[in-house]
Amino acid sequence: MGNNTQANGKKKGPSWRKKLNAWLHLWLGLASGIVVFIVALTGCIFVFQKEISEWVHHDILFVTPAQQPALPLSVLQEKAQAALGEEFPVLSTFTYRQPDRAWEFITYKDGDENALTLFGTTAYYKTAYVNPYTGQVTAVRDMKKDFFVIVKYLHWSLLLNDKYGQPIVGWSTFIFVILLITGLILWWPKKWSKKAREQSFKIKWSGNFKRVNYDLHNVLGFYAMAVALVIALTGMVWAFKWFQTTVYVVASRSVTPPKHKEVFSDTLALPLANVKPLDIAYATAVKQFPEARRIGIRATPAANKATIRMSVYWGKETYYDRDDLQFDKTTGQLLLHETAKDRNAGEKLIGMNYDIHVGAIAGLPGKILAFFASLICASLPVTGFLVWWNKGKKEKKAAKHNKQHHKKIHHAHAGENVVSDVAAH
Repeated sequence: MGNNTQANGKKKGPSWRKKLNAWLHLWLGLASGIVVFIVALTGCIFVFQKEISEWVHHDILFVTPAQQPALPLSVLQEKAQAALGEEFPVLSTFTYRQPDRAWEFITYKDGDENALTLFGTTAYYKTAYVNPYTGQVTAVRDMKKDFFVIVKYLHWSLLLNDKYGQPIVGWSTFIFVILLITGLILWWPKKWSKKAREQSFKIKWSGNFKRVNYDLHNVLGFYAMAVALVIALTGMVWAFKWFQTTVYVVASRSVTPPKHKEVFSDTLALPLANVKPLDIAYATAVKQFPEARRIGIRATPAANKATIRMSVYWGKETYYDRDDLQFDKTTGQLLLHETAKDRNAGEKLIGMNYDIHVGAIAGLPGKILAFFASLICASLPVTGFLVWWNKGKKEKKAAKHNKQHHKKIHHAHAGENVVSDVAAH
């Protein structure tokens, strides 16, 4: 006898493990479906935000290249600050080596920490775009109303305050990881026959709606699983401090926090007369790293010993591949230069998290892969719900049919009894 047949000739039902797996997949999917759909769909949209933004806002983000060098950074910052308003201090700046790009000066401030939504927890978030050759401000944009910023906030915490939204997104993502694993178990064929392989790896487009929907859930879910797992796990790095710590410890093989050399500005140094330290520091960064794609500058804190901090990015869009610099805020002298070699494996992996999450770490092919994987992830709650809904309708129909069948049998037996009684009399 076959393995699936009992001694009495009846087929064995699924084992309790398979039943538990199917039960978990169904009810965890129903519980997290809406959140997973929103998070996956917004992630899918956000993947190409850079390309779309550059196309839509081309007149703002791009300028006509000039033969002359860019104006001093301090002058451009003053222009941006005047356009933003003194009540909105510049917190960070992005300059580009690409000659036709406007430079970005960003201001941000937290709002009410107890507000329900992220719009309430953000007091303001603006960006001034400045032509580096002329100092002309091409635009000042309110980023709180930017389409892709709203998409990012939806993806991040459903537009809710982080302390409310992040746990919802984080645990839904955790559940999604479980769904991927239980889904793989459900997908796995009992026998690797030709028919089983075709059903597992191909969508039967000629089938009815129920069959096509089932295949879209089953087959596409399998093909997207590996990338979906990477996206989900990198998302959990932000959602849970304990998970980020775990990733760091596993990668670095150490529970000791990383130590880096500390440097401070010289409080006794005399201020320079004719040139600003920020301009000296920036000129040094440009001269030492002519191949850099972008340079990010953070606002220098007011503390006496604080330093001017810059990050030199080698990739056009990625953030992990960078050198970190610190300069004396009085003299502009370079005090510290940290490269990727100065970071341990845990720091490197955590630093790569964003670039892995959006697929940018593998360039355009990686982003395309992340786009389609996210799109499939967004479809899974929909196709999964329809599989469950159609199955429920089928079971109801079968139950109704059985009820009618039993009713007919009952009436038939009743009729036989009446005939028997008449005959007896």
